[in-house]
Amino acid sequence: MEPKKLIIGVLMDNHNLGVRVLQPFLEKAGFNVIYIGARLSQEDFLRAALETAADAVLVSSSGGHAEIDAKGMRDKFFEAGLDKVPLYIGGNLVVGKQTRPWTEVEKTFKDMGFARVYNSTVPLEQIIKEFKEDLYQNS
Repeated sequence: MEPKKLIIGVLMDNHNLGVRVLQPFLEKAGFNVIYIGARLSQEDFLRAALETAADAVLVSSSGGHAEIDAKGMRDKFFEAGLDKVPLYIGGNLVVGKQTRPWTEVEKTFKDMGFARVYNSTVPLEQIIKEFKEDLYQNS
């Protein structure tokens, strides 16, 4: 089976530790991981997905402004013909101490078109398991 291509990077901030830690675990699990950098725009992710024929895109955000920065991203992918490419998001997605329940935060991002939403406490094994379920189920 051909390894699935995952684009990973950081949306609009410089905090790349999370994706850099995750990358070797995803590679060991058999994914072809393409790290595209930090402080990226939605368009940077879209361009990378188009250029590499990515199977999925993982957006990291640790600055707490993901709700603003990621708004409309699914629409851009849809307009570019990448409606079948799942978008994932993870990190510190909201500013300050979380006052909303995680289920509400997760729903917000799923309503924005993200297939899965991760906070910083999700075990790496769970992320890998869910990526495999999502990306290899119809292969």
